Amino acid sequence: MATALITHADCLKHVTPQGHPERVARLEHVLEALQGLDLVREEAPVCTDEDLRLCHPQAYIDRIGAAEPVTGAAQIDSDTWMSPGSMRAAKRAAGGALKAVDMVLGGAVANAFVATRPPGHHAETETPMGFCLFGNAALAAKHALERHGLARVAVLDFDVHHGNGTQDLLWAEPRSLFIGSHQMPLWPGSGDATERGAHDNVLNLPLAPNSGGEAMRRAWTPALKRLREFAPELIVISAGFDAHQDDPLAQLNWGVEDFRWITGEICTIAAEVCKGRVVSVLEGGYDLAALAASARAHVDVLMEAGQ
Repeated sequence: MATALITHADCLKHVTPQGHPERVARLEHVLEALQGLDLVREEAPVCTDEDLRLCHPQAYIDRIGAAEPVTGAAQIDSDTWMSPGSMRAAKRAAGGALKAVDMVLGGAVANAFVATRPPGHHAETETPMGFCLFGNAALAAKHALERHGLARVAVLDFDVHHGNGTQDLLWAEPRSLFIGSHQMPLWPGSGDATERGAHDNVLNLPLAPNSGGEAMRRAWTPALKRLREFAPELIVISAGFDAHQDDPLAQLNWGVEDFRWITGEICTIAAEVCKGRVVSVLEGGYDLAALAASARAHVDVLMEAGQ
């Protein structure tokens, strides 16, 4: 079976101010790195408000839509901006995650990588933040649970920043398991190991600055045992590549091989417990060369696992 790549040119129309780290070039570099690979290439659809209501109330959706400027740029959070086209890009990003779930659970592909922007794992139920408008990974999980009738879905997040939005959106969801590693201390300041979810369904793995890839592997090894015991029917990955040693926003100092390792470990467990069904959605990564190389390694492993 094959690996799907889901993206859309509309995601290049979400334009942030000059110098902003979450910029159009991020997606351009990722897509360039994936050129020539034997992937099932699909366009991300525009999701509906009904889709977004799996995680966000309609009043919030309306507020975000109303914040989109007709021209120029609008700041909706200390570091989150919108331009003309941002709402459509965000709906493509969420729609791409849902389409990936449909394709993987429908057996069309073994797994999928959703290369879209804006990212999503910082968007809380009614709060945009951290470059994020809607919770793409959490929406994928809720879509699988509510519409495909799955009993258990895991969301794994290795972005260098804590996935506070995903944690918030899945906090009270007993059918989910959220596991995330992240640098601490670091923005947004959440993600302590004592934050465990309403049903003991959250496992945070805070990592010290400059701790490196070996510390990451030591933290993830028991967490992956917890994942195996949970036996999800689908695994959703929030694939942020800003833990790389060249990234300007953090100091975890991972190398490309660390992203290859964690992806391989996840895919191995997926093969054991859920027929290899993995949906990965792009989150952070702000050094363009490091982002491209890490995303390429991530997708290479997905393709190897899907064969």
